[in-house]
Amino acid sequence: MSMEIELGRGKRGRRAYTFDDIAVVPSRRTRSPGDVSTAWTIDAFTFDTPILGAPMDSVVSPSTAIALGRMGAVGVLDLEGLWTRYEDPDPMLAEIASLPAESATKRMQALYAEPIKPHLITQRIAEIRDAGVVVAGALSPQRTAEHYETVVGAGVDLFVIRGTTVSAEHVSSSDEPLNLKQFIYDLDVPVIVGGASTYRAALHLMRTGAAGVLVGFGGGAASTTRTTLGIHAPMATAVADVAGARRDYMDESGGRYVHVIADGGVGTSGDIVRAIAMGADAVMLGVSLARATDAPGRGFHWGQEAHHATLPRGRRVAVDQTATLEEVLYGPAQAADGTTNLIGALRKSMATTGYSDLKEFQRVEVVVSPYE
Repeated sequence: MSMEIELGRGKRGRRAYTFDDIAVVPSRRTRSPGDVSTAWTIDAFTFDTPILGAPMDSVVSPSTAIALGRMGAVGVLDLEGLWTRYEDPDPMLAEIASLPAESATKRMQALYAEPIKPHLITQRIAEIRDAGVVVAGALSPQRTAEHYETVVGAGVDLFVIRGTTVSAEHVSSSDEPLNLKQFIYDLDVPVIVGGASTYRAALHLMRTGAAGVLVGFGGGAASTTRTTLGIHAPMATAVADVAGARRDYMDESGGRYVHVIADGGVGTSGDIVRAIAMGADAVMLGVSLARATDAPGRGFHWGQEAHHATLPRGRRVAVDQTATLEEVLYGPAQAADGTTNLIGALRKSMATTGYSDLKEFQRVEVVVSPYE
């Protein structure tokens, strides 16, 4: 039963929880971490770890997508980023890392005003595919109709439609809205779509035929959506609500399972643990991977919202670089802050609470910390 709070005589609101508000509880059984599986499967693809690299230029380049794929994860390339606007984006990435804070947004808007080039979409996807790993690429809802044929024709394996908020019932008087249900039905590749943060919105997205739903608004540490738009999704509650939609959709559809992917608010290994405990099948990581010394952001992190042409809802943020991408995922950790050996920490938590795989771990007991 949800608990509503009276905010005033004319408004009530539901109490919601962030990952910091909850913790998992050990059971009477424990296991060896070596006996725990962190594998997950979506459509025909199985991965060793429930990790997706977020489609942000500071996180995923073709080379890091390949590296993540070889480490059992999947990197999602932003097909509207610098890699599809410039033949050689390295000078632009270096410039962004060197910009003074007060001029970063304006200069990034100028850099990202360069048109997207379809041949570069094809070229980047081919580069990742030639390495023998799963190819995942992302477009915003606004760009999907324009570029999806190029993306699918280039041989993408997983197609991600990612925006601040994506709905199955977008209404527009100025342009033709993307009909997600028809669009997904016509495609031959699995589609992951989001963000969504409520039960009803997620249920509608599941009914479009999506293979996965992103929970949250992405951006995380680099997002100012709450400050700019007043929109915020406390992630523990959001993931649990969308997991509830998944359960009900399974009953409604006769057993079709839609994967729930936490996207936003996942900055440490403890956040990964709590996201899965609340019902997520996998997590999409931004700042966690941007911290790697071999990440393309060179010690900085930003998303698409940071360079929006008319209403930026994010910023370029500095991040501490303390380990390689492999060490971020698999260790060894040199600090006890949850930023390295993410998979080792997940295994340890699952083993400590007695669960052998991710589906079982979704049933772990959780407690809520009292509000201050």
